[in-house]
Amino acid sequence: MSGPPLFGTPRRLRRGATLTLVFGTLLATGAAAGGLTAPDARASRNTTGTRIAAAPVVDGRQSDGKALAPATTGAPSPAASHAADSHSGSRTEPDGANGDHVDTGRIAEEIQDGKVGPQAAARLVSRSGDRWSSFYTAREYAGLQQALDGKYVGVGLSVRRVDGGRIQIARVQPGSPAALAGLRDGDLLGTIGPVKVTGLAVTEVVADLRGDNVPGSAVRLGVQRAQRSWAVTVRRATLDTESVTVTASADGPTVIAVDAFTEGVGDQVRDAVRDARHGVLLDLRGNSGGLVTEAVAVASVFLDGGLVATYDVHGEQRALYAADGGDTTVPLVILVDGGTMSAAEMLTGALQDRGRALVMGSRTFGKGSVQMPSALPDGSVAELTVGHYRLPDGRGVDGRGIDPDVAVPAGQDPLAESHEVFAGLGPPT
Repeated sequence: MSGPPLFGTPRRLRRGATLTLVFGTLLATGAAAGGLTAPDARASRNTTGTRIAAAPVVDGRQSDGKALAPATTGAPSPAASHAADSHSGSRTEPDGANGDHVDTGRIAEEIQDGKVGPQAAARLVSRSGDRWSSFYTAREYAGLQQALDGKYVGVGLSVRRVDGGRIQIARVQPGSPAALAGLRDGDLLGTIGPVKVTGLAVTEVVADLRGDNVPGSAVRLGVQRAQRSWAVTVRRATLDTESVTVTASADGPTVIAVDAFTEGVGDQVRDAVRDARHGVLLDLRGNSGGLVTEAVAVASVFLDGGLVATYDVHGEQRALYAADGGDTTVPLVILVDGGTMSAAEMLTGALQDRGRALVMGSRTFGKGSVQMPSALPDGSVAELTVGHYRLPDGRGVDGRGIDPDVAVPAGQDPLAESHEVFAGLGPPT
């Protein structure tokens, strides 16, 4: 049984129609204007092993991944401190003035009935009291769809908001226009065109970097590095997202790092597993979610059918199943941390409950709610919570997260620790 997209990419959104379901979090997007920051645990992927994780957002790719708030708190909080100009979204927070809580189901009905316009919908979502409901402009949502398809138009910058509201480059994609222009990780962005970016929400910065999604269009960036300031003009290009990184080893496990579940990730993981000779280390640290179909496809790589998760939409129960024929013998260890959330938690919990994987690291984020997008006439989209999902053993994830089988204390390298675990698992049978 195929599942609906997680953090979905509706191809056709029509008022009054049944819209694509999403479990989603902002997939590597700059979803919030929060000031959360976290040190990079690795050069290519920004995560932390603490209860707060941050991940950069690329002007065309990324992940809200990932500056996240503690899973143990119920208060609304920014979903990301980094964003990519190809995955942008305006995640909202409750109205601080009155703390009103609005029924998201009613909002969806009013949007589908044509009773609520874009501005009113944005206000209702912001006052809903739901930390996961979001409002996207047409341009933001188009960028999100494109990024989930594995492509984006941008200059190749991942950006995040740091102290004082400044915008810092978290990562420069190799071979991108930004890389060719000499920009580096850690540089500060002062302006995008005539716009001063300090104090702006990450999503606004991402949208300005992406522009109108026209390859070849020029954008002038004001950059600061230490005491030097200068301006450079770069031209946007169509770039590939980099959701999967495979590191093979002659005498150790194959490390498959998945940053987000974009189009084609399931096939990439399956191809990598075919060549794995000494086990698979599936690294989901900092993975904020993505397409649920791709998360189920990854589960199908390691399972021979069976239940992955159940979920409800306004009380109606549904289920997701793995495909038959997966590799059930290759030793599998999953690495997780506080930035592992949504579809990544669903995948982790399914493989843990089914006895297929040993989970290492620290407790995951705890994002177990289900969202569904409702489209407005101008192309903007309100993404509203409609239910929650449960793992095969019936446990919920929302607000709880998933505890690892093997906890890795802060400061210790889980990659190094995993070698001892693999030695105990033994060779494939």
